[in-house]
Amino acid sequence: MQKGTALVVGATGIVGGNLAAYLAASGWTVYGLSRRPADTGGIIPVQADLLDARATAEALAGLPVTHVFFCTWTARDSEAENEKANGAMMRNLFDALDETRLRHASLVTGTKQYLGSFEAYGSGNVETPFRESAERVPGPNFYYVLEDILLENARRYGLSWNVHRPHTLIGYARGNAMNMGVTLAAYASICKATGRAFKFPGSQTQWNALTDLTDALLLARQMEWAAISPGTQNQAFNSVNGDVFRWRRLWQEIGEYFGLEAEGPDETPQPLQQQMDGIESTWAELAETHGLVESDIGRLASWWHSDGDLGREQECVNDINKSRNFGFMDHRETRSSFFDLFDRLAAERLIPPIQAD
Repeated sequence: MQKGTALVVGATGIVGGNLAAYLAASGWTVYGLSRRPADTGGIIPVQADLLDARATAEALAGLPVTHVFFCTWTARDSEAENEKANGAMMRNLFDALDETRLRHASLVTGTKQYLGSFEAYGSGNVETPFRESAERVPGPNFYYVLEDILLENARRYGLSWNVHRPHTLIGYARGNAMNMGVTLAAYASICKATGRAFKFPGSQTQWNALTDLTDALLLARQMEWAAISPGTQNQAFNSVNGDVFRWRRLWQEIGEYFGLEAEGPDETPQPLQQQMDGIESTWAELAETHGLVESDIGRLASWWHSDGDLGREQECVNDINKSRNFGFMDHRETRSSFFDLFDRLAAERLIPPIQAD
């Protein structure tokens, strides 16, 4: 049954890529917008740079889009610049869409809603578990700018809307800046090949505190559910797997999966960004030895982003009672999110074969 015509903005990223594939398999006509579209079956590619208003208008002219899902962002050197650039992208998008066809718009932001921007990360001291009703953290935050533009255009065009706030994402994607699963798989593979210690690079706080994560396919299911289910529109929803864990246990289990002896953190974090400096040639050699399809570690690992997650000095647990009360009961075991991803990465020769000692 045809459900609608979706435009997934950021269709090659971890959120947009998984969402586009899920919607296409679920009966939607799906257009996937990105600056460098991938050749993906079932998804109609649309090429545009949202910072170019004219090119965006030309690329989207005449598309019969009923639902738009905004799953992208661009990084700048300051949060003020992030606000300006990301805000321009969303404004250009709405200006280019046919408002006579458009019925619904969804936006993906994240836990920085509660933690503050990269410049003031963790400074808000919002009590856990994070609830959607929490007040905004003082200071600039491009998530807030995007949400305000979404609501402005919803009023302007008479649209329904949703905002989704995932935590750290686990899922299949290549060349994505927010992909801890692939980053940790690459780190473990390097440790195994070189004899490095598989040491937790983050803080004592993250090692010991409770936390949660978000499976990208679970987020995709929540986004479709919220967009089309009766009574779920015009709401913001946290989106996490539904379980909680401590890294001190999961790190051991990831180590066992790769046949490595896991080690806890030092007294102060040892960021992967520093540890992996100069590792490019090592990965290129691994790629040649094992016939991997990606020899550029920079297209797989996002050391800096995983450092941010693992080095926090604050507990992060998201409340999902609101989503459950509205009827979304899907959940995902976080261990399975990691292990299923690792299996796929090895099967597709993105990391070396996983053979426990």
